[in-house]
Amino acid sequence: MKLSLATLSDAKADKPAYDPATLAIGVVHFGPGAFHRAHQAAYLDALAATDPRWGICGVSLHSTGVRDALNPQDGLYTLATLDEQIGYRVIGSIREVLVGPENPEAVFERLLGCGIVTSTVTEKGYCLHADGALDFGHADIVHDLAHPHAPKSFIGYVVEGLRRRREAGLAPFVLIPCDNLPNNGRRLKGAVVAFAARFDTGFADWIEAGLACPCTMVDSITPATDDALRTRVADAIILADAWPIQREAFTQWVIEDHVHDGGPDWASVGVTLTDNVPAYERAKLRLLNGPHSTLAYAGLHKGYETVSEAMADPELSGLVRDLMLKDVVPLLETPKGMDLPGYCEAILKRFRNPAIRHLLSQIAWDGSQKLPIRILSSLQEALARGNDISRLAVPLAAWMRFVRTKAVTGEAITDPLAGELIALGKGLADSRADVAAFLAVRAVFPESLAGNAVFVTAVEAAYERLLSAESVAAYPPLSPFLT
Repeated sequence: MKLSLATLSDAKADKPAYDPATLAIGVVHFGPGAFHRAHQAAYLDALAATDPRWGICGVSLHSTGVRDALNPQDGLYTLATLDEQIGYRVIGSIREVLVGPENPEAVFERLLGCGIVTSTVTEKGYCLHADGALDFGHADIVHDLAHPHAPKSFIGYVVEGLRRRREAGLAPFVLIPCDNLPNNGRRLKGAVVAFAARFDTGFADWIEAGLACPCTMVDSITPATDDALRTRVADAIILADAWPIQREAFTQWVIEDHVHDGGPDWASVGVTLTDNVPAYERAKLRLLNGPHSTLAYAGLHKGYETVSEAMADPELSGLVRDLMLKDVVPLLETPKGMDLPGYCEAILKRFRNPAIRHLLSQIAWDGSQKLPIRILSSLQEALARGNDISRLAVPLAAWMRFVRTKAVTGEAITDPLAGELIALGKGLADSRADVAAFLAVRAVFPESLAGNAVFVTAVEAAYERLLSAESVAAYPPLSPFLT
């Protein structure tokens, strides 16, 4: 039998402490992918036991996959927690999934009636320039300015939803981005206001004055679902689940404290409310996401498939540990109540978790968007202080090597700059010319950095070492980067 409301009582798993059918939809979430279902939906599932106002309408902007998998299951799915102890929990907080392009009016109807809008649309889904401003040249933004009632972008949906709320005499919803962007709330609100101003400056002023858009930080390692997980979950809960989700036990959600009269009691379900999200954000982006990307590109280069396999390599695990403790920690402000060295060791333990099969190839997606935030931010600060940057150059060189390999073998890469990068990779010849070509990609490397001789020399040295190894067996030791 398939998991559904009718079969829920038969599931051999922890079940919702409420009747999912009775939840009101109070949250519209854009991007109901794996991370949302492992993270925000799990928090709202816990909240529903005491406050049934915050059921979720998920909105997919592209794929029908989540809708097609979850709607026949009445929105239910299994969250498998894979750690030292393994557990299975049925999540009931998602009450509806819509596909935006199929029925934008249904999405706008939900935006009129909700109190909160959240998002996990990835860094590229915000259509921003590298400096954080809205990219008015982005194809989706150009489309949405011309067709505001049938938008393609997340920004377009938010602005049209707010316009309709204003027209109906309603206050703005609270907008909570949950993607790994520095100052994500500030950037998102700035983009929404800028887009609205193209239609009506008075409308933009209304948004500026009334829209709460708190910054956030989110964390939980969530590998993609595969058939092995589906089989494992079906065997455990004795029901078929089309799209279960897996994650580690650790989960964290930090939200900037904000005014929301009648809003959820976030703290009651473990959300951290703070006036200093940037400190948490920088620590997570630079100490978890940066090393994750480092392991992805360097680990793939050595022939590994998963994070735990890469961490079993003493040189790779030593590289990321030293990068964290020696290179990044000295650059960070310590959030109140956090021990940064202890946080690093906890992250390394999470990376070693053998129960989580987190594919390096998945982490390697969208490198052109992720590396400026995860690595270059630390590297630029280290340069400004005159610190050694040889280790921080390794993930950049490994990414370049990754692109070069994909171009030569004809394999596709998942990246908004995929076409440009593959074309670049096909024409590479030697380390100095290769690095120069990559550093000319302004969407990734600002001119001020690409022209810095210390930076260029460090990247060339790391790239030369990686380029010299054409097989796993010939891979040169990384020991020079470990000192």
